[in-house]
Amino acid sequence: MPGPSLVWFRDDLRLADNPALRAAIHRGEPIIGLYVLDEESRGIRPLGGAAKWWLHHSLASLGERISERGSILVLRRGPAAAVVRDIAAATGAGAVFWNRRYGGAEREVDTEIKTVLRHDGLEVDSFAASLLFEPWTVQTGAGTPYSVFTPFWRACQSMPAPRAPLPEPREVPGPSTPPASDDFDAWQLLPTEPDWAEGLRDTWEPGEPAARARLRAFLEDDLGAYDRARDEPAAGVTSGLSPRLRWGELSPHQVWHETVAHRGSGAHAASAQRFLSELGWREFAAYTLFSAPDLATKNWRSEFDAFPWPRLNRSHLTAWQRGRTGVPLVDAGMRELWHTGVMHNRVRMVVGSFLVKNLLIDWRHGEQWFWDTLVDADAASNPFNWQWVAGSGADAAPYFRIFNPELQAKKFDPHGEYVKRWAPEYSAGEDPQPIVDLGETRRAALDAYDAVKRSR
Repeated sequence: MPGPSLVWFRDDLRLADNPALRAAIHRGEPIIGLYVLDEESRGIRPLGGAAKWWLHHSLASLGERISERGSILVLRRGPAAAVVRDIAAATGAGAVFWNRRYGGAEREVDTEIKTVLRHDGLEVDSFAASLLFEPWTVQTGAGTPYSVFTPFWRACQSMPAPRAPLPEPREVPGPSTPPASDDFDAWQLLPTEPDWAEGLRDTWEPGEPAARARLRAFLEDDLGAYDRARDEPAAGVTSGLSPRLRWGELSPHQVWHETVAHRGSGAHAASAQRFLSELGWREFAAYTLFSAPDLATKNWRSEFDAFPWPRLNRSHLTAWQRGRTGVPLVDAGMRELWHTGVMHNRVRMVVGSFLVKNLLIDWRHGEQWFWDTLVDADAASNPFNWQWVAGSGADAAPYFRIFNPELQAKKFDPHGEYVKRWAPEYSAGEDPQPIVDLGETRRAALDAYDAVKRSR
């Protein structure tokens, strides 16, 4: 049927390599962009504070870019099934396009909307945009999901190469009478009382143009050292792309193909291969979420339901959250997180291990804190990585792997540069006592994990 095309943006806040937008342009009718802030549909997890900050600025950037090309980004708040149907009816839309999501609640919402809109006579289609490989296309020889990363990634690499990115449209033709949009400021995505986002503003510029500039800078300046220095938190050779991918300001296809183009040979090629495997780890997290939609709340390995968590020590949890544990590398990491909304990956493993295996605090408390404070908080990667550290997840770290934060600091921050930047009191001669004894708590953790083994 004729009528404008509705493009429902979600975790794909970009114009380039956006298959849903490309389908709408090919259809040839006016285009209306739509973003729905859905905190009401059953099972949809509300965003954390740092993620809301990023979303505000990324949406503002996307709205400006769509407007420059002739169309509009409509903002609405409410349950997505009702909002999308209402907008489609009010505008006389003939088609609705979106890019797929892979969480269980999100898939249920999308299936409901697709069914209802098709019943209403609209053309509806969804597209692969946020993953290199659709989860259902990668299976073991027995037809089951992979539970270990290496064979999963090997299977992915044996498949046809990821498709080439789609070009950015020069024009996005808009409707003659656009629908009303919510008052953006009324969404209150930015913190005000207090305004704790100064560090985020100092660190980031959300939006597609900045994301593409960051990718180019990383490939040109840092990729060559990635394999050698990626574990050194003071080295500054991480890509900085995790929030860009989480919000879809870049697609993994763009990152993949531009990295391959910069791959070169020798050490540079090894660094590129290592970096591409990090994209693979992101894929594996989403792949696991697809088959285990309760990943943020339930142990992937059911035997860990028997883990004897002690009663929550709230003072220990608060000390960890605030970076006041008396352990330099842990405190530096937690303060970096609070200031910038991210944390170096090596340090994430250390602070996660310290919470779960030295403080014996359930990994779900850490996952929730990261969900609220990370700008790249992702429904797949965040719980997946926490379960990896805890030992309860897919391809998890062995239960006996307890990261010693002192040894990790000596190995990866030997000159104390990272700790000096984020927890300078330790470099100034202050020596706060750790809130727990690392050796004693390590032994207690191993005893608890042995209890899980005996319960099988």
